[in-house]
Amino acid sequence: MGLLDQIGGALGGALGQGQSGGAAGGGLVAALLPQVLAMLRQPGALDNLVNGFRSAGLENVLQSWLGNGQNLPISADQVKQVLGSGNVADLGARAGVNESEASNALAGMLPQLIDKLTPNGQLPQGDLGATLSSLGSLFK
Repeated sequence: MGLLDQIGGALGGALGQGQSGGAAGGGLVAALLPQVLAMLRQPGALDNLVNGFRSAGLENVLQSWLGNGQNLPISADQVKQVLGSGNVADLGARAGVNESEASNALAGMLPQLIDKLTPNGQLPQGDLGATLSSLGSLFK
């Protein structure tokens, strides 16, 4: 479970210092994480994510998360550009928060999550279901 431990540790650290702020932020990300994992389990989700970054002119940000260097930040507004405001609002509603809270939490969460899901610098191919299910169990 090394990869999952790394992801859990990275997200845990991001929660403590992230844009969503302290313990309350940790609860918010813990509530939002299962929604993000469910989104990523959908067929074609990673391709859609890459296309969203390209369409928003933010492919360099995504590439920084895939590489071994420092992850470039993403703003809450950029998250809405990439995922679409409706999708962010839907993720937030399912987690019990508003669109603004969801986009702020996602801005802190996505760089760490994508970075840890791509340890070899490439997006995984095929079904992420098993990996994502195991990851989700870390936050229950």
